[in-house]
Amino acid sequence: MTTVRQEPAGRMGGPEDARPAAQLSTQPAPQGPRPDRRRRVVTPLIRTWRQLTSMRTALVLLFLLALAAVPGSLLPQRSLNETKVLTYLAAHRTLGPILDRLSLFDVFASPWFAAIYLLLFISLVGCLVPRIRLHGKALRGQPPAAPRHFDRLPESALLDVDTGPPTAAAAAARVLRAKRWRVVTRDEGSGTTTVCAEKGYLRETGNLVFHIALTGLLVAVAVGQLWGYQGSVVVEEGSGFCDTVQQFDSFHPGRLVGSRSLAPFCVTLNKFTATYEPDGTARQFRGAISYSRGLSDQEQTDVLEVNHPLRIEGARLYLLGHGFSPVFTVRDPSGQVFGNISAPFLPQDGAFTSEGALKLPDAKPQQLALDGFFVPTAALNADGLLTSASPKPLNPEVGIVVYRGNLGLDTGRPQSVYAIDRGQLQNGALKQAGTADLRPGQTYRLADGTAITFDGYKQWANLQVSRDPAQQYVLLAAVLIVVGLLLSLRVRRRRLWVRITPPVLHDDGGRTVMAVGGLARTDAGVFTAEFEALTDRLRASVVGAAAARPVDNADELVRQLGED
Repeated sequence: MTTVRQEPAGRMGGPEDARPAAQLSTQPAPQGPRPDRRRRVVTPLIRTWRQLTSMRTALVLLFLLALAAVPGSLLPQRSLNETKVLTYLAAHRTLGPILDRLSLFDVFASPWFAAIYLLLFISLVGCLVPRIRLHGKALRGQPPAAPRHFDRLPESALLDVDTGPPTAAAAAARVLRAKRWRVVTRDEGSGTTTVCAEKGYLRETGNLVFHIALTGLLVAVAVGQLWGYQGSVVVEEGSGFCDTVQQFDSFHPGRLVGSRSLAPFCVTLNKFTATYEPDGTARQFRGAISYSRGLSDQEQTDVLEVNHPLRIEGARLYLLGHGFSPVFTVRDPSGQVFGNISAPFLPQDGAFTSEGALKLPDAKPQQLALDGFFVPTAALNADGLLTSASPKPLNPEVGIVVYRGNLGLDTGRPQSVYAIDRGQLQNGALKQAGTADLRPGQTYRLADGTAITFDGYKQWANLQVSRDPAQQYVLLAAVLIVVGLLLSLRVRRRRLWVRITPPVLHDDGGRTVMAVGGLARTDAGVFTAEFEALTDRLRASVVGAAAARPVDNADELVRQLGED
């Protein structure tokens, strides 16, 4: 690499120093001082922080958060309904496990959703802190000084009035203050007075309230996720549960929830009632319950309905769904009787065709299981198969497959309470002993003398206990978001200046000149009409009963004002 070295200009020396001003050299050009290690580390961090806290990044993260919440609306979530998640996984055996590994059934508790959530929170805080500081400074400041040339503003007008500058300035300031303008009067010398006014600071205030409330909403939701919990349980009529971890079918606690954080209460489902339209559409679900706070509290009653939870001890008890539990009486060959036993069957369609299993591990001489389906209104479809024609229990019937053998309850493998272990069927440990379709009161007998009687049905309700300690703050933040959004959309930023100069001699005598100029910071399209109306108000206020007339020689006036 060849460089040209330039000698310093004007250097004085002897003959030996007389050399050309520029010479060729293979020596590398000198480099400036290398940045120290600390600067090499800090500079990228500062650049990254500025990028993260920019408004563009906040908008992108907000869009990603909304996009990430879409699967939570389209797919069943474990925190809301564990039963629907199991049903979805059973119906989509290939796609379901993939979605489950991606946490799409727990969207709002997934790591990738939490990462977007946290980055958005940091970005909002980084955006808000400097904006709040600047807005606070602007609120404490005064309207800006008037520009020299009003005719260069988007809106301007010239008026001449009969009153003096102090009186005209006071009248103009009074009109503007009545319109909620921030007003300051300044003396520009030579008898000229300027009224400077500005309004619309609530627009930026609303914008900041919106973003602060959004940040507060994120914090409140995070608090609810950390210190809140959700538990769901299927309860049959005549049965109940207490708010303890062991009695929930599914339980999703926050990371900071301990065993003592659960609200102390117990609930019993006395009766469930469902009413339907003539076409079978559900009209109303009602669950009559009794509950008590703690062990010593007196029992109270209430009625649960959809979207009308019971609020107790800081928690909410929701009614999510319902179904049917067939009731059986089983007498085994040893004479042992299992009376009034039932198991919840899960609905498979809108007509409440339900599937489930009843397991009897204590039956003799072998364990017994009833696997089948229940229909509230029995009918035959086009293929001659039993199905349900309506969700109303008008003609209940149950179809069962009886199995004998080892149910596999002691193998250590987890089993669903709603189905038998198919692995036991495949290895021959559980064998089919018979099938039957039964109506209430009918009995089916096996070859070994076991008698199975279908006694009828119970109804069950899916209840959910939810506790969110930040729920009220979420509501407050949502209200503030709406208020801030309305302020930022409705309020308009405006600036107005009124310059009042001493009398200028005309052919018809001397009069006080009032120049008005306006600037729209936002929504400039509608400012012309606003400016004209405000100018009329100023004219009427300044001159009183006498109407102001336009200046005859406007070009001369503009020239003189420019010279001042």
